[in-house]
Amino acid sequence: MSELFIYNSYTREKEKFESLVPGHAGLYVCGPTVSGESHLGHARPYITFDVVYRYLTHLGYKVRYVRNITDAGHFEEEGRVAEDKVATKAQLERLEPMELVQKYTNLYHWGMRAFNNHEPSIEPTATGHIIEQINMIQDIIKKGYAYEVNGSVYFDVKKYAEKYPYGKLSGRVLEDQLETTRDLDGQDEKRNKADFALWKNAPPEHIMRWTSPWGEGFPGWHIECSAMSSKYLGQTFDIHGGGMDLQFPHHESEIAQSTIAHGHAPVRYWMHNNMITINGKKMGKSYNNVIKLTELFSGNHPMLEQAYHPMVVRFYILQTHYRSTLDFSNEALQASERALKRLWEAYEVLKKLVHPGNAEAADSKLDAEVITKCKECDDFMNDDINTAKVIGNLFELVPVINSIKGGQIATNALSASTHALLLQTFKTYIQDILGLQPLQVQQGDKIDQVLSLLIDIRRDARTRKDFATSDQIRNKLSEAGITLKDEKDGSVSYTIE
Repeated sequence: MSELFIYNSYTREKEKFESLVPGHAGLYVCGPTVSGESHLGHARPYITFDVVYRYLTHLGYKVRYVRNITDAGHFEEEGRVAEDKVATKAQLERLEPMELVQKYTNLYHWGMRAFNNHEPSIEPTATGHIIEQINMIQDIIKKGYAYEVNGSVYFDVKKYAEKYPYGKLSGRVLEDQLETTRDLDGQDEKRNKADFALWKNAPPEHIMRWTSPWGEGFPGWHIECSAMSSKYLGQTFDIHGGGMDLQFPHHESEIAQSTIAHGHAPVRYWMHNNMITINGKKMGKSYNNVIKLTELFSGNHPMLEQAYHPMVVRFYILQTHYRSTLDFSNEALQASERALKRLWEAYEVLKKLVHPGNAEAADSKLDAEVITKCKECDDFMNDDINTAKVIGNLFELVPVINSIKGGQIATNALSASTHALLLQTFKTYIQDILGLQPLQVQQGDKIDQVLSLLIDIRRDARTRKDFATSDQIRNKLSEAGITLKDEKDGSVSYTIE
């Protein structure tokens, strides 16, 4: 296997990746809270770690990729009012909480398929692992690092920090947290403001609740991931990934509670992607600046000048190194669309070029340059998954391909082995590792894809009782000679005049 180096957010250094079990790799990535639609900001971590998953597999590792679904309506403390996200949204939409969870989980999976992301090996849900979370909390209490107050359980951060470096991952100083943590629900119950909830007592109006040794309640946000990651990847595993915004308090708290429960740190390599921003501000629901995936793919958003193909969005994200910020703009997405078309067209040309097999006419200088560019792709990926530099090298090879097609460079200017290496490099990186697919498909397939997308958007509109949008889609399609028919089983068929 090649030597892969990963930037470890915990040590702030690039480190050689060595898996706990030779030939096997464990990867855990924090999944979505399914209380609403996934948006462009969510796309970055899932595309980033899909590439990590693909590359580890390419290197020969047998990867167990665990990506959870947060469906328990977790209690969030830092930076916002404590709330049950799922229950709150369910009341707004007049749905049962788990009905809402299923709706947004389905939409999330639809978005992941559109991006051509591989499915994880295991996709556990928080509600399916309440017992594991309760057991872990009981263990932490038994070891003296958590305490129960009025049916809620809190982790004793100050006691933990006497022995362990709390705040190392995020760079937070505990004393500052004790002074600046906001006064939120339950703060008067805590020994210290920095303590976080492992279990929260459910008030009478709280819909999602479970029986526990401390009364009826619901789990804290952080304990969910600790319980699920250790269940499926072990008490110590290789890589934990997620967005940089999760470093504190989520991942910092995961480290603390898992360290106490297991007696050692849970993760060997922490990987964090940076944010997608709009005008320099993080994209997020709390900033009211999100572009939902349904809006992104349909162009139905005031900030969008057009609809963007999922592959254009994927390419746009991968053109920047995952640890760098990425600012949204229509211009950037449109440039990505043009670039992806150019790259894919060159790949299609390359697949059709037939080498004559005559090595005597090979241009040794050009041959060596092509070999270098191809092999550098491996070097760039091994240097902290640098997809941006890989894409840069592929584009430097595009003129060579186009010049061979146009006759400016002889077909046998490359040796047969170099020609084969070039084709293999394009196939391996464009399709297998970067996970890209062609934008242009057969006309019939293209119509089917567009109609499927419109039907999905219309179905979502009907679910939200947005009948105006639903009727508009049906009427516009009818004007174009396409008739939709809602079947009894909930499916939709169409006929084209």
